[in-house]
Amino acid sequence: MKTQILLFTFIICMSSVLPGQNTIELTFTAIDSVAYVQLDSIKVMNRSQGGDTVLYYPDTILILDFPVGLPEVNMDDKGFRVFQNYPNPVAEQTTVSLYAPEKDNVSIMLTDILGRVIVKSERVLDKGRHTFRFIPGSGKLYFFTATWQGRRSSIKILQNNPGSYNTGVLEYIGYESSSSQLKTTKDILSFPFSLGDELLYIGYSDTLQSGMLDSPKESVNYTFQFATNIPCPGTPTVTYEGQVYNTIQIFSQCWLKENLNVGTMIQGSEDMADNDTIEKYCYNNEPDSCTKYGGLYQRNEVMQYTNQQGTQGICPPGWHLPTDEEWKVLEGAVDSQYWIGDPEWDDYWAWRGYDAGKNLKTTSGWNDNGNGTDLFGFSGLPGGGRIYYGDFNDVGYYGTWWSSGEKFSHWKWLRGLSYNGTEVHRYTFGYYFVYGFSVRCLKDE
Repeated sequence: MKTQILLFTFIICMSSVLPGQNTIELTFTAIDSVAYVQLDSIKVMNRSQGGDTVLYYPDTILILDFPVGLPEVNMDDKGFRVFQNYPNPVAEQTTVSLYAPEKDNVSIMLTDILGRVIVKSERVLDKGRHTFRFIPGSGKLYFFTATWQGRRSSIKILQNNPGSYNTGVLEYIGYESSSSQLKTTKDILSFPFSLGDELLYIGYSDTLQSGMLDSPKESVNYTFQFATNIPCPGTPTVTYEGQVYNTIQIFSQCWLKENLNVGTMIQGSEDMADNDTIEKYCYNNEPDSCTKYGGLYQRNEVMQYTNQQGTQGICPPGWHLPTDEEWKVLEGAVDSQYWIGDPEWDDYWAWRGYDAGKNLKTTSGWNDNGNGTDLFGFSGLPGGGRIYYGDFNDVGYYGTWWSSGEKFSHWKWLRGLSYNGTEVHRYTFGYYFVYGFSVRCLKDE
């Protein structure tokens, strides 16, 4: 099924409003490493404006329509719809479902690309979701159209390898009377979206969840990753500035497994400068500390003297400094109580979550037996920090990482792990950009 969300926007150009409509189509699928995973549902949250909508399998396509001007919207479609078939494209056979809002006659017609009728059927269907099995013929493209009370809904069915049947075969499988999982047209239309908004996509499969962030400006095919605690598929290591870093896949995010250790060491008494050379601090001015914990960096050096969220900064090409929202996705992915998208992760200047911090910490190296489980392979280390007057503190007790996000222009988001806590600290530093903290890099999506 393709769920349509009609969104009203004004596009003003040279004081005139032009008629027309733009469409963005978001398609979702999932894998575990390279193996296909069936999604139970997909939740889409607007992180810029608020609001959400949910797609339920086999509904895996979301269409965002952008009418220009003020088109009329038909609010009385009563929810009749044909869901997108699965799988699509078809290998041997595929499943198609439709939803009838009330008991009545439903006409079904399957045609090929030339308009020839392959299957034509009429039957009285009860209220609910009805499922059919379709075995394609020798064609590559079919159109499945259903009509109910004068309302029509249609999908395209693609076939990879045309079969031996000269004509297709359509079989009725059965139906489910419950419609509790179907959102009403009013619910769907209430989902807010404007170009430039950041959307959070959360895919659910059995007891697992996987999250991604994007600001779509055109149609996109998204693939959730459900593999975790393995090297990132296709990118097990990254060589950067003469050093080799391991990678770790944590659902749909691919992280460097170690803190970044790049640049020329300078003394803690010096401030970093915009001089075309990456500079780093090593705890207590000891190079071996950088080998063990990675470098410590001031915020401006980390960002390479820009204010762009998600910038590459001092990360390797193809990688970037995680945003505040990307840290939230990681926290929700590894916590056993508060999942991705939970309001828990939005708390300001707080230790948040239940056991996300414990699951992100290494199994050794934390003082007072404050070690973690490292359940997902992130291997967070207690690298301490360089404080504002050039001294160092908290190694073995705390690990702190910069994000590229900010609350205000002079308040930048950080993440902290503690030896005596199981949570993750989200907080900001104001004007103290001279502090030096650790850096982790996230692979571009």
